[in-house]
Amino acid sequence: MDSVVTLRAGATPSAPALELRPWGVRDVDALVEVVSDPAFGSWTGSPVVNAADGTAWVREQRLAWEAGTRFGFAVREVPPGAAAGPGRLVGGVSLKEVAPGKASAEVGYWTAAHARGRGVASRALDAVTGWAFDAFGADGPGFLEFLELLHQEDNRASCGVARKGGYAFDRILPAAPPAFPLDGHLHVRRRGTS
Repeated sequence: MDSVVTLRAGATPSAPALELRPWGVRDVDALVEVVSDPAFGSWTGSPVVNAADGTAWVREQRLAWEAGTRFGFAVREVPPGAAAGPGRLVGGVSLKEVAPGKASAEVGYWTAAHARGRGVASRALDAVTGWAFDAFGADGPGFLEFLELLHQEDNRASCGVARKGGYAFDRILPAAPPAFPLDGHLHVRRRGTS
C-alpha cells in the first residue's frame, strides 16, 4: 500500500478542514503534548510519555503501514488560506487488523482535548471509511466487506461518532481487563451502507 496517502475532510461552519496523512517524525512533539491529557489515557492506554516513546511509536506505525496491517493517520487542521501546510495536530485515526483474505478490519480514532466537540473524529472517520472501502475493494490488495468500531461503554462521545458515521450498533462486548476494564460496544459498517 502506498505510504503517500493524504486524505481530506471538509471544513464545517465552526471548524477548519482536516488533512489526514501517515504519521511521521514531524508529529512526535505534538503527539507527546496531546497524549499528556489525563482523559486521553482513560480510553486509549497510550505508550507515549516522552519524545523517545513518540519516535518509537511513529516508527511502529510506519512499519505496520509498510507491512499492510495497520494504516494510521495523523489528523491536522488546515487553517483557512494556509499555504505552509497543515496546522495543529487535532487527532488520529487508523484502519487496523487488516489481513489478506480477512473480510473485516477495525477503525479507531481519538481527538485532542483542545479540538473536542468540533466534529474532528466524525470527519476523520468518514474520510478513512471511504478510503478503506476504496483501497480494499474488489480491484485492490484485499476485499473488505465490513469495518468494526469498538469503544468502552462509558465513552458516549465515541458512540455518537459511530452512529453519525453509519456504524450500526451490533452488540455489547464483555470487559477484558486490564486493556478493557469495562464492557464495550461493537459497531459495524458494511460496504455500500452509509
